[in-house]
Amino acid sequence: MHTDPTCDNTLRLAEQLIAKPSVTPDDAGCLDLITAALKPLGFVCEFMDSGPDTFRVRNLWAKRAGTSSQTLAFAGHTDVVPTGPLAQWSSDPFTPTHRDGKLFGRGASDMKTSLAAMVVAVQEFLAANPNPALGIAFL
Repeated sequence: MHTDPTCDNTLRLAEQLIAKPSVTPDDAGCLDLITAALKPLGFVCEFMDSGPDTFRVRNLWAKRAGTSSQTLAFAGHTDVVPTGPLAQWSSDPFTPTHRDGKLFGRGASDMKTSLAAMVVAVQEFLAANPNPALGIAFL
C-alpha cells in the first residue's frame, strides 16, 4: 500500500490540533503547534491578544516576506465552540478518531483540518520554491 507523505503530514498535524481542547477563548497550544511548523520556514510569528481581560483571545500573525510587495494570506481559526453533552458524542471530542475513512473530533471540519492542509501546502511549496517572490502569511 502506497502512502502519500502530504496526506500523512496533513493528517498528523490535524490530529495534533484536534487533540487540543481549544474552546474559545483558550487556545490550548494550537497556535504554538502552527508557529513551530512555520518558524523553520522563515516565518516571523507574532501573537496578538484581543478582547476584555475576562475573555482574551489569542491570535497569530505569521509572515514570510518575499521579494515583491504582494502577500498571499491564509486565514483561519483554531478555536471551537463547547462540545455540549459528552454523552452525545460517539468518541471523546478531543481525541482524534477514525471511523469509516473519516476523521472525527472537535474542529475536524471547522477548521483545524483545513489549517493543517494550508500549513503543509506551504511547507511543500517552499520546499519546491525556496525563494518565491510572493510573501506568504497566516492569520
